[in-house]
Amino acid sequence: MSQVLLIIHLIVALSLVVSILLQRSEGGGLGIGGGGSGGLVSSRGSANFLTRVTAVLAGGFMATSLTLAILASHGSETQSIVQQIPMGQDAPAEAPADPTVPLN
Repeated sequence: MSQVLLIIHLIVALSLVVSILLQRSEGGGLGIGGGGSGGLVSSRGSANFLTRVTAVLAGGFMATSLTLAILASHGSETQSIVQQIPMGQDAPAEAPADPTVPLN
């Protein structure tokens, strides 16, 4: 189950990256690709479609991420270190040696 969900998650992630990269930049963040009419998506209708596709893919990415996290947490049994020590075992018989200080 988790392998199928992981493959779906990867497909959604790659689709999300592609849909973000296809959108036209309007901010001119780094001074590249923001101006002129030579953009890949030039009509407003296509921009609205890509915005909606990006929102749906982002929701799918979040849903698959949460589902994978929940499946991963139920797959393993967590124990604390205190629970791993046998009940009848006391402290070690020999105390550790004191640390030595270098004299040089």
